[in-house]
Amino acid sequence: MTAIVSHESRFSHTHEALREIAQDLIQYARKRGATAASAEVSDGFGQGVSVRQGEVETIEYNRDKGLSVSVYIGQRRGNASTSDFSPQAVRDTVDAALNIARFTAIDDCAGLPEPEMLASKFPDLDLYHPWLLDVDDAIELARDCEQAAYAADKRINNSEGATVNVHEAHFVYANSLGFVGGFPTSRHSVSCAVIAGKDDAMQRDYWYSVARNAAEILKVEEVGRIAAERTVRRLKGRSLASMQCPVLFEAPIAASLIGHFVGAVSGGSLYRKSSFLLDRLDTQVFSSVMRIDDVPDIRRGLASSPFDDEGVKAQRRTIVDAGVLNGYFLGSYSARKLGMKTTGNAGGSHNLIVQPGELDFNGLLKKMDRGLLVTELLGQGVNPVTGDYSRGAAGFWVEHGEIQYPVEEITIAGNLKEMFMGIVAVGNDVLVQGARQCGSVLIERMAVAGR
Repeated sequence: MTAIVSHESRFSHTHEALREIAQDLIQYARKRGATAASAEVSDGFGQGVSVRQGEVETIEYNRDKGLSVSVYIGQRRGNASTSDFSPQAVRDTVDAALNIARFTAIDDCAGLPEPEMLASKFPDLDLYHPWLLDVDDAIELARDCEQAAYAADKRINNSEGATVNVHEAHFVYANSLGFVGGFPTSRHSVSCAVIAGKDDAMQRDYWYSVARNAAEILKVEEVGRIAAERTVRRLKGRSLASMQCPVLFEAPIAASLIGHFVGAVSGGSLYRKSSFLLDRLDTQVFSSVMRIDDVPDIRRGLASSPFDDEGVKAQRRTIVDAGVLNGYFLGSYSARKLGMKTTGNAGGSHNLIVQPGELDFNGLLKKMDRGLLVTELLGQGVNPVTGDYSRGAAGFWVEHGEIQYPVEEITIAGNLKEMFMGIVAVGNDVLVQGARQCGSVLIERMAVAGR
């Protein structure tokens, strides 16, 4: 990969400039009658290069900036935003937020966090690594990635392209309680999607790698090779007869199960009573093999931060222990709605770590013995209120602990409550491609429907 070097500033505005804008916003809001206010100011840029069949398909470059202000008049709240940092535009935005607040209904849960909950220390989590990658070098990396896919197997005969993305940003959040904090971040990635076969027998798959530090991204040749291997292994897929059988969710998609759990135990779903895990705190919601930790302070973690979107200190928490639900994901507003305290999760969870088990992927196949390995999910057939789950899927049929043949045009179905309780094992094949880190997940039984 291209060398990574440090750089004093890659942004249109310095950190101090963002800090000054945020504090000026707060001061102006207070002068105009706000009893409390908060503001976030951000500045960033991105570069994306895509190559298809060796030719440059897209080159995109963007610079983004924006500010958002929330004001409170008692317990009436107004919010407004703009991308114009001129002094007049900033004042107009604050005035707009105040006008909205004046016509908003009183909400006894509205307001800033309790002062004692705010972060006071800001450890360096190593979240910013500039990638000084010019367009020509990015094009070559994308070409090398795609070419590696073609070279990996002669059955790869078409491509949806390879893409190299660079993204860097920084922000400052401030509120009228005296909190001011912010930091720069980066997120870089390489991806590749290719096609094998022809006519009705064509198959497509992809692979990608993402990291804060470009030096930690897989080599582009490796990304291309994996994309090719995942594609050709799907050739000659067939359907299955309808049945009940064990289902193994491959690590890249097992994290989606954790996503459904997070949504169900997050504040908005809970106080609206639109969750299939309503009132389940301190009860068993997973099988005893499951432990899930919310970890905000992983160095270079893709969801690491010393504080949440309200400035509340982020803390390590064990959300699920031996299958028992120990905590929710709450910001200040949802916590007040529930008669609880914020958990430092305004804006969502941090890095969610599912404790891996002892078995690797092959060990999970052997434990399953006979069943379905799912490597792709299609559609959005999940009811967050009831937990009913029905999605199109593709993957492989397994007999005697070994993959036999690819399968397609099938549906898997169940209920998330039963699926969570039916988790038999979690693999140690953890793949870090996002905020949720999880190995492959084996569920004891689900309904599988074929054609």
